[in-house]
Amino acid sequence: MEKGKLIILSGPSGVGKGTVRAVLMKDESLKLFYSVSMTTRQPRPGEVDGREYYFVTPEEFQRNIDNGNLLEWAEFVGNRYGTPKDKVEQMREQGKNVLLEIEVNGTLSVLSKCHDALSIFLIPPSLEALENRIRSRRTEPEDIVQQRLNKARIEMGMQDRYDHVVVNDDVERAAAEIAKIIREN
Repeated sequence: MEKGKLIILSGPSGVGKGTVRAVLMKDESLKLFYSVSMTTRQPRPGEVDGREYYFVTPEEFQRNIDNGNLLEWAEFVGNRYGTPKDKVEQMREQGKNVLLEIEVNGTLSVLSKCHDALSIFLIPPSLEALENRIRSRRTEPEDIVQQRLNKARIEMGMQDRYDHVVVNDDVERAAAEIAKIIREN
């Protein structure tokens, strides 16, 4: 059996990575397995442990770092996020294409370890559109919104480190473009 691909979908917070991912996951021909990240942040309304994230205590997260079971991890606005390595490798060995939805620093960490990874950076049509998306969530106070926007400006400058850049001006169109990239690489 051919080993599955490691596909990284990254981009600034609020760009629509989760929405695009949901469309991609419906395409069974891509043989995708979504790698659920681990986080120390509290669940948002409607989020389920093991579906959106593995919600863990800071102590449990630290144990995973100490045991070398995180392919990458980062801290953002006071919470830690990371990719459990054991599950990624297990699914790739089964021929699944593993999709990571991670932030920019995490991507750089994974790319330094996994030279066969396919990296895709999702960008908004404009920074104004990104700000509107973040604000429309109405899930975070203004200081967190500003932190996310400041981080997004920095991350947008790093898109040249990715194999592909896709504009999320329309979810279905962006997902179709990413599906084509996955098939051709």
